[in-house]
Amino acid sequence: MRFLIICTLLLSMIFPASAQVQTIRKLQYTLPQIQDSVQYVDAVNKIALLYYEQNVDSAFYYALKARDMASRLEYSKGLADANNNMGIVYDIKGNVQLALRYYNDAYNQYVEIKDSSNIVQTLMNIAMVYNISGKDVKAVDNYKKALGIGNRIAHDSIMALALYNYILQYPGDFKPDERNAQIQRAATIADKYHDVRMQLAIDQLRAENFIANNESEKGISMMKEIVARSLKMELFFFSMDLLVNLGNQHLTTDPVTAVKYYEQALSIAERKGYRLYIRSIGQKLYDYYMERGDQARAYFYGQKLIKLFEEQEEIDKGSGIDYIQYAVKDQELKSVQLKSVYSKRFLWLAIAICVLTILSIGFLWRTAILTKKTNEMLRMQFRQLETTMEALESSNENYAKVIKIVAHDLRNPIGAINSMSSMLVDESLTPEEAAEFSKLIYDSSKNCLTMIGDLLVADFNLRETELHKEELELPAFLQQVIKLLIFRAKEKNQDIVLQKPVNAIILGDRDKLSRVMSNLLINAIKFSKVGGLIQVIANQTEKGILIAVKDNGLGIPKAFADKIFDPFTASKRVGTAGEQPFGLGLYISKQIIEAHNGQIWFESEPGVATTFYILLPNVAIVKNNDDVEKVRSLS
Repeated sequence: MRFLIICTLLLSMIFPASAQVQTIRKLQYTLPQIQDSVQYVDAVNKIALLYYEQNVDSAFYYALKARDMASRLEYSKGLADANNNMGIVYDIKGNVQLALRYYNDAYNQYVEIKDSSNIVQTLMNIAMVYNISGKDVKAVDNYKKALGIGNRIAHDSIMALALYNYILQYPGDFKPDERNAQIQRAATIADKYHDVRMQLAIDQLRAENFIANNESEKGISMMKEIVARSLKMELFFFSMDLLVNLGNQHLTTDPVTAVKYYEQALSIAERKGYRLYIRSIGQKLYDYYMERGDQARAYFYGQKLIKLFEEQEEIDKGSGIDYIQYAVKDQELKSVQLKSVYSKRFLWLAIAICVLTILSIGFLWRTAILTKKTNEMLRMQFRQLETTMEALESSNENYAKVIKIVAHDLRNPIGAINSMSSMLVDESLTPEEAAEFSKLIYDSSKNCLTMIGDLLVADFNLRETELHKEELELPAFLQQVIKLLIFRAKEKNQDIVLQKPVNAIILGDRDKLSRVMSNLLINAIKFSKVGGLIQVIANQTEKGILIAVKDNGLGIPKAFADKIFDPFTASKRVGTAGEQPFGLGLYISKQIIEAHNGQIWFESEPGVATTFYILLPNVAIVKNNDDVEKVRSLS
């Protein structure tokens, strides 16, 4: 949970949000009138800081603007303030890794310019990020380091904030008398600087002290008053923990009131984009309604959480590149730029010398050629580095896909092994039955090993040349696949029926076609009702062998039809018994069938049934012993 994030530019601590808006407008109005570039950077940084309570996106825009200008001007203080503001933005957005990166950058820059007050506040911000990440030892170390430095500086306004956050997050680190003394010390500092916002925060600590000392009624009453004051001042981020705490206090005694506080906090968090609060409060409400059996409301908040996690995945993808590699690349770019600056300065000096002597012209000409070659070589190395980075990123993505595909494909045979192993434990089995189960377990484990070997050497775009084709008796092949999965169907009291298949011998990769049929049957089991019927039909048509797997389950909505065969598709639903979807099975099946020069498609009526079709071309038919009339249509 996030607490109070702030910087020692102080403006956002002193004024309520309404006054902050007026200050922002005043600063924006005066920007064109500022002549000094350094003062302009400071003004932009102040606007960024003031915006974080009102509009995080605007805070980010001004922080980036200040950072770019400070970099061009080589203004260390402005660059440190901008990095700290960017850390605050990422912190509020929920990306703690990038927040920690920018806080650390700001801390190093403040140390370089010996800005003690801002060193204290960046150490405090870093400690709060470590607290969120569950790294309590590092968090406490940074708090103690911040307090140690803060005790030695004359301008001690930041100490009230550091003490507040430390006591709020780790009250157990202080004995009761010591905690009261530190709270009073923070209050004295806040009164000294007339810091209204900090005074509210100190009152919050006092209210929690009352609750901890079994004076709940007094503490809750005080907390309600603080919430009302903070919301009136439009200090929305500060109000979040107070609202959540009030909800926690009422949860056991007055659940209706508790939910009202949670929903009020969630509404503010969604409006302001406080992602960490949206996640934690949404989880609380979801758990609350699940415990009370209110599935509809629990589902509503569950959908909010799913959407939030999907959005977070997109954020993570955008910042998922290894930071060390990124830092090396960034550092090399800075080195090239620095060398370019020195080259230009040297060139101007050489031109001046040329005016004095003819001999210097030849020396400078030779130096210019060497410099040009060096720069070209550096540019080539930089391009090679970029190419290598892209290849590494692509490789990482491929490895991630391999892991997910291995996990998905091994579920079916391992599930079969598990089911048959449980049957072997039954002492009532005859030796013949036990032997049959042992044979099935052996076949499934062999499939697992073969599958792992294939996945370790295979590409994602499976080609026909990678198939290990052999002659397969179609009826026996289908019966074997069904036999391995019949135990899964029995768990839901379902029947798998193989209608009399065409007596044909086909040419195909046994293991991979078995994976396709297993995927289709597992889906049929997953999405069919308890006690349902699953049919497997195999006929010969004018175009080849047509295999159909028909269920009587949920059906596929039209909105999902175009995406159902996509890898890692978002068009996923849980099964009729709550089975989790993975979004890989149909993608893998499509790859395998197309490598056999075949086709796979489906027909579905939502809520009634779904039928998946596999068409293997005539060239795959080695022999057909059935004297039956060919089916004239695929429909």
